[in-house]
Amino acid sequence: MARQYFGTDGVRGVVGQDLSRDLVRRLGRAAAVWSGRGRVFVGRDTRGSGPDLEEAFAEGVASAGGNAVVAGVLPTPAVALLALDLGAVISASHNPPQYNGVKFFDADGRKLSDASEEEIEALLDAPPADSQGAIDHVGVATDSYLEHIVERFGSDLTGLRLAVDCANGAYSGIAPQAFEQLGAEVTAVAADPDGTNINVGCGATDLSLLQRTVTAGGYDLGIAFDGDGDRMLAVDAEGDAIDGDQILAVLALHLGVDLVAVTVMTNLGFHQLMGEHGIEVVVTDVGDRYVLKALREREALLGGEQSGHIIYLRDHVTGDGLAAALLLCGALQGRTLHEAAAVMPRYPQVQENVPVVTKSLPPALLDVVERSNEELSGEGRVLVRPSGTEPVVRVLAEARDFQKATLLCARISDLVRRELG
Repeated sequence: MARQYFGTDGVRGVVGQDLSRDLVRRLGRAAAVWSGRGRVFVGRDTRGSGPDLEEAFAEGVASAGGNAVVAGVLPTPAVALLALDLGAVISASHNPPQYNGVKFFDADGRKLSDASEEEIEALLDAPPADSQGAIDHVGVATDSYLEHIVERFGSDLTGLRLAVDCANGAYSGIAPQAFEQLGAEVTAVAADPDGTNINVGCGATDLSLLQRTVTAGGYDLGIAFDGDGDRMLAVDAEGDAIDGDQILAVLALHLGVDLVAVTVMTNLGFHQLMGEHGIEVVVTDVGDRYVLKALREREALLGGEQSGHIIYLRDHVTGDGLAAALLLCGALQGRTLHEAAAVMPRYPQVQENVPVVTKSLPPALLDVVERSNEELSGEGRVLVRPSGTEPVVRVLAEARDFQKATLLCARISDLVRRELG
Protein backbone atom coordinates (compact mmCIF):
# COMPACT_ATOMS: atom_id res chain seq x y z
CA MET A 1 0.00 0.00 0.00
CA ALA A 2 1.41 3.40 -1.00
CA ARG A 3 1.79 5.91 1.82
CA GLN A 4 -0.68 8.80 1.56
CA TYR A 5 0.51 11.04 4.38
CA PHE A 6 4.08 10.01 5.21
CA GLY A 7 6.86 11.53 3.12
CA THR A 8 10.64 11.43 3.28
CA ASP A 9 10.66 12.21 7.00
CA GLY A 10 7.31 11.78 8.72
CA VAL A 11 4.03 13.56 8.01
CA ARG A 12 4.41 17.22 7.10
CA GLY A 13 2.33 20.04 5.65
CA VAL A 14 0.94 23.56 5.97
CA VAL A 15 -1.13 23.80 9.15
CA GLY A 16 -4.82 24.21 8.37
CA GLN A 17 -4.35 22.97 4.79
CA ASP A 18 -2.40 19.72 4.49
CA LEU A 19 -2.08 19.22 8.24
CA SER A 20 -5.10 19.46 10.54
CA ARG A 21 -5.60 18.99 14.26
CA ASP A 22 -7.85 16.03 13.49
CA LEU A 23 -5.17 14.32 11.39
CA VAL A 24 -2.59 14.79 14.15
CA ARG A 25 -5.00 13.35 16.74
CA ARG A 26 -5.64 10.35 14.47
CA LEU A 27 -1.90 9.91 14.01
CA GLY A 28 -1.48 9.84 17.80
CA ARG A 29 -4.16 7.18 18.15
CA ALA A 30 -2.86 5.10 15.25
CA ALA A 31 0.74 5.28 16.45
CA ALA A 32 -0.26 4.28 19.97
CA VAL A 33 -2.21 1.29 18.70
CA TRP A 34 0.66 0.32 16.40
CA SER A 35 3.21 0.46 19.24
CA GLY A 36 1.12 -1.64 21.62
CA ARG A 37 -0.71 1.10 23.51
CA GLY A 38 2.33 1.76 25.68
CA ARG A 39 4.15 4.98 26.56
CA VAL A 40 4.82 7.55 23.83
CA PHE A 41 7.42 10.26 24.52
CA VAL A 42 6.42 13.52 22.79
CA GLY A 43 8.51 16.61 22.01
CA ARG A 44 8.07 19.60 19.71
CA ASP A 45 9.89 22.52 18.17
CA THR A 46 9.05 26.21 18.63
CA ARG A 47 6.34 26.77 16.00
CA GLY A 48 3.25 28.65 17.10
CA SER A 49 1.08 25.70 16.08
CA GLY A 50 3.15 23.32 18.21
CA PRO A 51 1.31 23.43 21.56
CA ASP A 52 -2.10 22.81 19.97
CA LEU A 53 -0.87 19.96 17.77
CA GLU A 54 1.12 18.49 20.67
CA GLU A 55 -2.09 18.45 22.69
CA ALA A 56 -4.03 16.87 19.82
CA PHE A 57 -1.41 14.16 19.38
CA ALA A 58 -1.37 13.40 23.12
CA GLU A 59 -5.17 13.20 23.12
CA GLY A 60 -4.95 10.69 20.30
CA VAL A 61 -2.47 8.56 22.23
CA ALA A 62 -4.66 8.61 25.34
CA SER A 63 -7.79 7.79 23.32
CA ALA A 64 -6.10 4.57 22.20
CA GLY A 65 -5.37 3.58 25.79
CA GLY A 66 -1.73 4.65 25.64
CA ASN A 67 0.22 7.02 27.88
CA ALA A 68 1.54 10.25 26.34
CA VAL A 69 4.63 11.61 28.12
CA VAL A 70 4.77 15.24 26.96
CA ALA A 71 8.11 17.04 27.29
CA GLY A 72 7.46 20.34 25.46
CA VAL A 73 10.17 21.98 23.37
CA LEU A 74 13.01 19.55 22.67
CA PRO A 75 15.42 18.96 19.76
CA THR A 76 14.43 15.99 17.61
CA PRO A 77 17.57 13.96 18.53
CA ALA A 78 16.67 14.34 22.20
CA VAL A 79 13.33 12.67 21.54
CA ALA A 80 15.13 9.83 19.75
CA LEU A 81 17.41 9.32 22.75
CA LEU A 82 14.57 9.48 25.27
CA ALA A 83 11.96 7.49 23.29
CA LEU A 84 9.89 5.06 25.36
CA ASP A 85 7.75 2.49 23.53
CA LEU A 86 7.65 5.17 20.84
CA GLY A 87 8.97 8.70 20.35
CA ALA A 88 7.14 11.45 18.45
CA VAL A 89 8.20 14.97 17.47
CA ILE A 90 5.75 17.69 16.47
CA SER A 91 7.96 19.48 13.95
CA ALA A 92 8.43 20.38 10.31
CA SER A 93 12.22 20.44 10.71
CA HIS A 94 13.79 23.04 8.39
CA ASN A 95 10.50 24.16 6.79
CA PRO A 96 9.01 27.67 7.32
CA PRO A 97 6.79 28.49 10.35
CA GLN A 98 3.46 27.84 8.62
CA TYR A 99 4.42 24.17 8.28
CA ASN A 100 4.32 21.52 10.97
CA GLY A 101 4.33 17.76 11.11
CA VAL A 102 4.88 14.57 13.07
CA LYS A 103 7.85 12.23 12.91
CA PHE A 104 8.42 9.06 14.84
CA PHE A 105 11.14 6.99 16.49
CA ASP A 106 10.72 3.41 17.69
CA ALA A 107 11.67 2.18 21.16
CA ASP A 108 15.33 1.98 20.10
CA GLY A 109 15.35 5.56 18.81
CA ARG A 110 15.29 4.46 15.17
CA LYS A 111 13.27 6.15 12.44
CA LEU A 112 10.41 4.01 11.20
CA SER A 113 10.62 2.00 8.01
CA ASP A 114 8.33 2.62 5.05
CA ALA A 115 6.45 -0.55 5.97
CA SER A 116 5.89 0.63 9.55
CA GLU A 117 4.60 3.98 8.32
CA GLU A 118 2.19 2.15 6.02
CA GLU A 119 0.95 0.12 9.00
CA ILE A 120 0.31 3.31 10.99
CA GLU A 121 -1.60 4.86 8.09
CA ALA A 122 -3.77 1.73 7.94
CA LEU A 123 -4.77 2.42 11.56
CA LEU A 124 -5.78 6.07 11.10
CA ASP A 125 -9.46 5.20 11.41
CA ALA A 126 -9.03 2.98 14.47
CA PRO A 127 -11.78 3.62 17.05
CA PRO A 128 -11.01 4.88 20.57
CA ALA A 129 -10.25 2.25 23.19
CA ASP A 130 -12.80 1.36 25.85
CA SER A 131 -10.32 2.42 28.52
CA GLN A 132 -8.63 5.83 28.15
CA GLY A 133 -4.92 6.30 28.78
CA ALA A 134 -3.15 9.20 30.46
CA ILE A 135 -1.26 12.38 29.53
CA ASP A 136 1.76 13.20 31.71
CA HIS A 137 3.90 16.35 31.45
CA VAL A 138 7.62 16.17 32.30
CA GLY A 139 10.15 18.94 32.72
CA VAL A 140 13.58 17.33 33.15
CA ALA A 141 14.20 16.06 29.63
CA THR A 142 16.28 19.05 28.49
CA ASP A 143 18.78 18.73 31.33
CA SER A 144 19.14 14.99 30.78
CA TYR A 145 19.78 15.44 27.07
CA LEU A 146 22.27 18.31 27.51
CA GLU A 147 24.27 16.35 30.08
CA HIS A 148 24.47 13.33 27.77
CA ILE A 149 25.65 15.29 24.73
CA VAL A 150 28.24 17.41 26.53
CA GLU A 151 29.67 14.39 28.35
CA ARG A 152 29.82 12.04 25.34
CA PHE A 153 30.67 14.41 22.47
CA GLY A 154 32.27 17.45 24.06
CA SER A 155 35.95 18.41 24.50
CA ASP A 156 37.87 21.34 25.96
CA LEU A 157 36.97 24.37 23.81
CA THR A 158 38.75 26.98 25.90
CA GLY A 159 39.85 29.90 23.74
CA LEU A 160 37.47 29.16 20.89
CA ARG A 161 35.31 32.10 19.82
CA LEU A 162 32.19 31.11 17.93
CA ALA A 163 28.80 32.36 16.84
CA VAL A 164 25.85 29.97 17.13
CA ASP A 165 22.70 30.37 15.04
CA CYS A 166 19.85 28.51 16.74
CA ALA A 167 17.30 29.11 13.93
CA ASN A 168 14.88 30.41 16.61
CA GLY A 169 14.21 26.74 17.17
CA ALA A 170 14.57 23.96 19.67
CA TYR A 171 18.29 24.60 20.32
CA SER A 172 17.72 28.19 21.48
CA GLY A 173 19.38 28.29 24.88
CA ILE A 174 20.53 24.66 24.88
CA ALA A 175 23.27 24.88 22.23
CA PRO A 176 24.94 28.08 23.49
CA GLN A 177 24.92 26.60 27.00
CA ALA A 178 26.67 23.44 25.81
CA PHE A 179 29.51 25.36 24.16
CA GLU A 180 29.89 27.65 27.16
CA GLN A 181 30.11 24.69 29.55
CA LEU A 182 33.08 23.44 27.49
CA GLY A 183 34.91 26.78 27.73
CA ALA A 184 34.07 28.47 24.44
CA GLU A 185 33.23 32.16 24.10
CA VAL A 186 29.78 32.16 22.50
CA THR A 187 27.55 34.69 20.80
CA ALA A 188 24.09 33.34 20.05
CA VAL A 189 21.89 34.67 17.25
CA ALA A 190 18.35 33.69 16.22
CA ALA A 191 17.87 32.35 19.75
CA ASP A 192 14.64 34.15 20.64
CA PRO A 193 11.76 32.04 19.27
CA ASP A 194 8.32 33.65 19.18
CA GLY A 195 6.39 30.97 17.28
CA THR A 196 6.60 32.79 13.96
CA ASN A 197 10.35 33.13 13.32
CA ILE A 198 11.67 29.55 13.26
CA ASN A 199 13.97 29.09 10.21
CA VAL A 200 13.13 32.61 8.94
CA GLY A 201 16.26 34.27 7.54
CA CYS A 202 18.43 32.17 9.81
CA GLY A 203 19.63 28.68 10.63
CA ALA A 204 21.04 25.94 8.44
CA THR A 205 18.72 26.83 5.55
CA ASP A 206 19.90 30.46 5.37
CA LEU A 207 23.46 31.08 6.50
CA SER A 208 23.48 34.81 5.68
CA LEU A 209 22.85 35.97 9.26
CA LEU A 210 25.57 33.72 10.62
CA GLN A 211 28.02 34.77 7.91
CA ARG A 212 27.48 38.45 8.71
CA THR A 213 27.84 37.78 12.44
CA VAL A 214 31.07 35.78 12.08
CA THR A 215 32.84 38.20 9.76
CA ALA A 216 31.73 41.34 11.62
CA GLY A 217 32.72 39.93 15.01
CA GLY A 218 35.97 38.26 14.00
CA TYR A 219 34.86 34.85 15.29
CA ASP A 220 36.83 31.65 14.70
CA LEU A 221 33.79 29.99 13.16
CA GLY A 222 30.01 29.82 13.20
CA ILE A 223 27.59 26.94 13.74
CA ALA A 224 24.03 26.91 12.37
CA PHE A 225 21.25 24.48 13.30
CA ASP A 226 17.85 23.95 11.73
CA GLY A 227 14.65 24.48 13.68
CA ASP A 228 14.39 21.02 15.22
CA GLY A 229 18.11 20.40 15.65
CA ASP A 230 18.83 17.36 13.50
CA ARG A 231 20.84 19.36 10.93
CA MET A 232 23.99 21.44 11.30
CA LEU A 233 26.17 23.49 8.94
CA ALA A 234 29.15 25.73 9.62
CA VAL A 235 30.80 28.97 8.50
CA ASP A 236 34.54 29.55 8.63
CA ALA A 237 36.24 32.75 9.84
CA GLU A 238 36.14 34.19 6.30
CA GLY A 239 32.37 33.71 6.15
CA ASP A 240 32.51 30.82 3.69
CA ALA A 241 29.90 28.09 4.12
CA ILE A 242 31.09 24.61 5.09
CA ASP A 243 28.57 22.01 3.96
CA GLY A 244 27.75 18.56 5.28
CA ASP A 245 30.15 16.82 2.87
CA GLN A 246 33.09 18.87 4.15
CA ILE A 247 32.08 18.42 7.80
CA LEU A 248 31.77 14.68 7.25
CA ALA A 249 35.20 14.59 5.60
CA VAL A 250 36.83 16.36 8.57
CA LEU A 251 35.14 13.97 11.03
CA ALA A 252 35.91 10.83 9.02
CA LEU A 253 39.65 11.55 9.13
CA HIS A 254 39.60 12.74 12.74
CA LEU A 255 37.57 9.83 14.10
CA GLY A 256 39.53 7.20 12.17
CA VAL A 257 36.54 5.31 10.78
CA ASP A 258 36.90 2.72 8.02
CA LEU A 259 33.44 3.22 6.48
CA VAL A 260 31.17 6.22 5.87
CA ALA A 261 27.59 6.17 4.58
CA VAL A 262 26.44 9.07 2.37
CA THR A 263 23.70 9.79 -0.18
CA VAL A 264 23.76 10.10 -3.95
CA MET A 265 24.06 13.90 -3.54
CA THR A 266 27.50 13.72 -1.92
CA ASN A 267 30.27 15.52 -3.79
CA LEU A 268 32.69 13.50 -5.90
CA GLY A 269 35.52 15.24 -4.06
CA PHE A 270 34.43 13.45 -0.88
CA HIS A 271 34.62 10.08 -2.62
CA GLN A 272 38.08 10.99 -3.94
CA LEU A 273 39.36 11.91 -0.47
CA MET A 274 37.94 8.79 1.17
CA GLY A 275 39.53 6.64 -1.57
CA GLU A 276 42.93 8.23 -0.88
CA HIS A 277 42.61 7.25 2.79
CA GLY A 278 41.25 3.75 2.22
CA ILE A 279 37.84 4.55 3.73
CA GLU A 280 34.91 2.66 2.21
CA VAL A 281 31.93 4.78 1.11
CA VAL A 282 28.41 3.35 1.05
CA VAL A 283 25.89 5.33 -1.04
CA THR A 284 22.16 5.49 -0.26
CA ASP A 285 19.06 7.30 -1.49
CA VAL A 286 18.49 10.87 -0.26
CA GLY A 287 17.22 10.96 3.32
CA ASP A 288 19.01 10.56 6.63
CA ARG A 289 16.92 7.51 7.55
CA TYR A 290 18.42 5.65 4.58
CA VAL A 291 21.90 6.63 5.77
CA LEU A 292 20.98 5.35 9.24
CA LYS A 293 19.71 2.09 7.77
CA ALA A 294 22.96 1.56 5.90
CA LEU A 295 25.06 2.28 9.00
CA ARG A 296 23.11 -0.23 11.07
CA GLU A 297 23.31 -2.88 8.36
CA ARG A 298 27.09 -2.47 8.18
CA GLU A 299 27.50 -1.95 11.95
CA ALA A 300 29.27 1.34 11.18
CA LEU A 301 29.25 4.65 13.04
CA LEU A 302 29.57 7.67 10.73
CA GLY A 303 27.42 8.99 7.91
CA GLY A 304 25.54 12.00 6.70
CA GLU A 305 24.19 14.27 4.01
CA GLN A 306 25.39 17.38 2.23
CA SER A 307 22.42 19.23 3.74
CA GLY A 308 23.87 18.89 7.23
CA HIS A 309 22.48 15.67 8.68
CA ILE A 310 25.56 14.29 10.45
CA ILE A 311 25.20 10.91 12.16
CA TYR A 312 27.67 9.42 14.63
CA LEU A 313 26.27 6.36 16.38
CA ARG A 314 28.77 5.99 19.18
CA ASP A 315 26.63 6.78 22.25
CA HIS A 316 23.73 7.92 20.07
CA VAL A 317 20.87 6.52 18.00
CA THR A 318 20.36 9.14 15.26
CA GLY A 319 21.74 12.31 13.69
CA ASP A 320 22.26 15.15 16.16
CA GLY A 321 23.17 18.72 15.22
CA LEU A 322 24.69 19.61 18.58
CA ALA A 323 26.71 16.40 18.86
CA ALA A 324 28.04 16.95 15.33
CA ALA A 325 28.95 20.57 16.09
CA LEU A 326 30.86 19.58 19.23
CA LEU A 327 32.69 16.84 17.33
CA LEU A 328 33.63 19.31 14.57
CA CYS A 329 35.02 21.84 17.05
CA GLY A 330 36.99 19.06 18.75
CA ALA A 331 38.41 17.91 15.41
CA LEU A 332 40.04 21.27 14.61
CA GLN A 333 43.03 20.62 16.92
CA GLY A 334 44.66 24.00 16.45
CA ARG A 335 43.65 24.40 12.79
CA THR A 336 41.17 26.93 11.48
CA LEU A 337 37.94 25.51 10.09
CA HIS A 338 39.04 26.72 6.65
CA GLU A 339 42.25 24.70 6.91
CA ALA A 340 40.46 21.61 8.18
CA ALA A 341 37.79 21.68 5.45
CA ALA A 342 40.32 22.34 2.67
CA VAL A 343 41.41 18.71 2.88
CA MET A 344 38.41 17.82 0.68
CA PRO A 345 38.42 18.91 -2.98
CA ARG A 346 34.99 20.14 -4.11
CA TYR A 347 33.69 19.52 -7.59
CA PRO A 348 31.34 22.29 -8.80
CA GLN A 349 27.71 21.17 -8.58
CA VAL A 350 24.84 22.80 -10.45
CA GLN A 351 21.23 21.89 -9.63
CA GLU A 352 17.82 22.71 -11.07
CA ASN A 353 14.33 21.72 -9.92
CA VAL A 354 12.24 21.22 -13.05
CA PRO A 355 8.43 21.47 -12.61
CA VAL A 356 6.77 18.45 -14.22
CA VAL A 357 3.33 16.99 -14.89
CA THR A 358 4.49 13.45 -14.16
CA LYS A 359 7.53 12.28 -12.20
CA SER A 360 7.87 8.94 -14.02
CA LEU A 361 11.24 9.04 -15.81
CA PRO A 362 11.00 7.62 -19.38
CA PRO A 363 13.61 5.15 -20.72
CA ALA A 364 14.83 7.66 -23.33
CA LEU A 365 15.71 10.17 -20.60
CA LEU A 366 17.45 7.52 -18.51
CA ASP A 367 19.47 6.45 -21.57
CA VAL A 368 20.72 10.00 -22.12
CA VAL A 369 21.73 10.27 -18.45
CA GLU A 370 23.55 6.94 -18.61
CA ARG A 371 25.44 7.92 -21.78
CA SER A 372 26.38 11.28 -20.26
CA ASN A 373 27.84 9.58 -17.21
CA GLU A 374 29.79 7.13 -19.36
CA GLU A 375 31.29 10.04 -21.33
CA LEU A 376 32.29 11.79 -18.09
CA SER A 377 34.33 8.71 -17.08
CA GLY A 378 34.38 9.55 -13.39
CA GLU A 379 35.35 13.19 -13.99
CA GLY A 380 31.79 14.28 -13.29
CA ARG A 381 28.23 12.97 -13.29
CA VAL A 382 24.57 13.67 -13.93
CA LEU A 383 21.87 12.67 -11.44
CA VAL A 384 18.14 12.91 -12.19
CA ARG A 385 15.63 12.03 -9.50
CA PRO A 386 11.97 12.79 -8.82
CA SER A 387 11.28 14.80 -5.67
CA GLY A 388 9.58 12.90 -2.88
CA THR A 389 7.67 15.98 -1.70
CA GLU A 390 7.12 18.33 -4.69
CA PRO A 391 5.92 18.04 -8.33
CA VAL A 392 9.46 18.51 -9.63
CA VAL A 393 12.32 16.45 -10.97
CA ARG A 394 15.69 17.38 -9.50
CA VAL A 395 18.67 17.56 -11.86
CA LEU A 396 22.23 17.61 -10.52
CA ALA A 397 25.29 18.03 -12.73
CA GLU A 398 28.82 17.80 -11.36
CA ALA A 399 32.16 18.30 -13.12
CA ARG A 400 35.67 19.53 -12.44
CA ASP A 401 34.80 22.71 -14.35
CA PHE A 402 31.87 24.93 -13.29
CA GLN A 403 31.01 25.89 -16.86
CA LYS A 404 30.84 22.25 -17.92
CA ALA A 405 28.58 21.43 -14.94
CA THR A 406 26.32 24.37 -15.85
CA LEU A 407 26.00 23.26 -19.48
CA LEU A 408 25.33 19.66 -18.44
CA CYS A 409 22.61 20.71 -16.02
CA ALA A 410 20.95 22.98 -18.59
CA ARG A 411 20.98 20.27 -21.28
CA ILE A 412 19.48 17.57 -19.08
CA SER A 413 16.96 19.98 -17.51
CA ASP A 414 15.74 20.97 -20.98
CA LEU A 415 15.29 17.31 -21.84
CA VAL A 416 13.33 16.69 -18.62
CA ARG A 417 11.15 19.70 -19.43
CA ARG A 418 10.38 18.40 -22.94
CA GLU A 419 9.69 14.85 -21.79
CA LEU A 420 7.75 15.49 -18.57
CA GLY A 421 6.69 19.13 -18.43
